Amino acid sequence: MTLTSPRKALQLRMWALFMFFFIPGLLMASWATRTPAIRDILSVSTAEMGIVLFGLSIGSMSGILCSAWLVKRFGTRAVIRTTMCFAVFGMVVLSVALWFASPVLFALGLTVFGGSFGSAEVAINVEGAAVEREMNKTVLPMMHGFYSLGTLAGAGVGMALTATGVSANLHILLAALVCIIPILTGIRAIPNGTGKNSAEEQHSTEKGLPFYRDFQLMLIGVVVLAMAFAEGSANDWLPLLMVDGHGFSPTSGSLIYAGFTLGMTVGRFTGGWFIDRYSRVAVVRASALLGGLGIAMIVFVDVDWIAGVSVILWGLGASLGFPLTISAASDTGPDAPTRVSVVATTGYLAFLVGPPLLGFLGEHYGLRSAMLVVLGLVIIAALVARAVAKPETEQTSMEKGYER
Repeated sequence: MTLTSPRKALQLRMWALFMFFFIPGLLMASWATRTPAIRDILSVSTAEMGIVLFGLSIGSMSGILCSAWLVKRFGTRAVIRTTMCFAVFGMVVLSVALWFASPVLFALGLTVFGGSFGSAEVAINVEGAAVEREMNKTVLPMMHGFYSLGTLAGAGVGMALTATGVSANLHILLAALVCIIPILTGIRAIPNGTGKNSAEEQHSTEKGLPFYRDFQLMLIGVVVLAMAFAEGSANDWLPLLMVDGHGFSPTSGSLIYAGFTLGMTVGRFTGGWFIDRYSRVAVVRASALLGGLGIAMIVFVDVDWIAGVSVILWGLGASLGFPLTISAASDTGPDAPTRVSVVATTGYLAFLVGPPLLGFLGEHYGLRSAMLVVLGLVIIAALVARAVAKPETEQTSMEKGYER
């Protein structure tokens, strides 16, 4: 029997988490790229399709709200294993729903799928933050980069299968089946016990404020709200913003959105180096200002090529907001699962509230003017960026910088 060294075990654990970020992106894109075909198979209107898709929102928020309790009760390993298996089951339900052309069953499948990944979100991020602490190196942004990479892979496969005439229900079923072996293999690298309440964690609560009285955690919530709003607004409105606001063709609008996704992916894969070299505070502030610059160029500049290039700045600026605030939340005090859950919930609220709010403002004032709300939020994030500072070393370095 060969024993795995602690260093090797930590590396395997990190790569397992890379995969557990990749799989949600792959599965999400697998059904999202087929939404036109899904709407036709279910024989629903666009408005009715919106109601069906609301099942995903209900499931996601339900999963997020109970995730902290699940992690503290069962540990990250058990939660990741169970929720990933349920996510695969949810995809199978989606395939069956398309086979029977049942909108109700499809909405139920989305609820199971969303609830699974909502619960997994906190567990995977808590595990990722623990790996960061053990490695003494920033890796959580790169982990989130694998989600973006999974989304790109899923979208590419989805477009290819659509072009070759593969049915949506078969595509979704194949995507689910492909993930089974990686899930069962990867979970073996995740240790037991992470996130569970223990006697040491109970005693450590005396050393820090409860999360609901922690002003720093609340400010971190402001940062993630702003940055998630910036990310979500681009995901939901960017192609239409380019078509209606700048006169691009629908094809060009989709290509420009790909530029935003590219900026997000590059930012997440390279962000760890900048964080380790300069500090969380500097990177959050620079990211917010960079994203704000990109948004401002889209709102105020009428030159088409500038608007097209600026989406890359928008993507780079929004890329690190969510993973970096998750790391910061886990460091603010005891009970890391609850703290991560609070910040993740705030981010999800931005994803849920942002689309209808911007849609309402866009209807009355135009989408370009509606983006001023996003611009204002990222400026606020830059102003309160100091909230994400590490407990000791980073604050000390900042204070020294101020003294100079």
